[in-house]
Amino acid sequence: MDIVIVAGRILWSLVFLGSGLGHLTQTDAMAGYAGSKGIPNPRLAVQATGAFLIVSALMVVFGVYADLAFLLQAVYLLAVAFTMHDFWKASDAGTKAMEMTQFNKNVSLAGGALALFALFSIGGGVFLDFTLTDSLFDWTP
Repeated sequence: MDIVIVAGRILWSLVFLGSGLGHLTQTDAMAGYAGSKGIPNPRLAVQATGAFLIVSALMVVFGVYADLAFLLQAVYLLAVAFTMHDFWKASDAGTKAMEMTQFNKNVSLAGGALALFALFSIGGGVFLDFTLTDSLFDWTP
């Protein structure tokens, strides 16, 4: 079963790695969109979140405080859902549908990240192998 967890960590991280690389290679376009949503210093915000996405994805893949990475990813996803994908403000039907899809994706991924945070934190992660560190958080149900 350990190999399934490792495969899941890798697959989970692909979306964050891809998004992080997109933030760093398409900074100008993304900064324009972030600026239109009222994000201060949009270029810096896009670059910083791109770096965060890559680092947190690598933390998950290699099991370096993966519980912390999942928790931070959940916070990030919820923040982005409510600030960048505010579908309730859109007047155009196409824009509203696109923003709602992105909002729902982020909220759903945040739920998954919270569940994985809990899984990786149980007993300090004693049930999980193939990680470089133990869990940062430790709770026993």
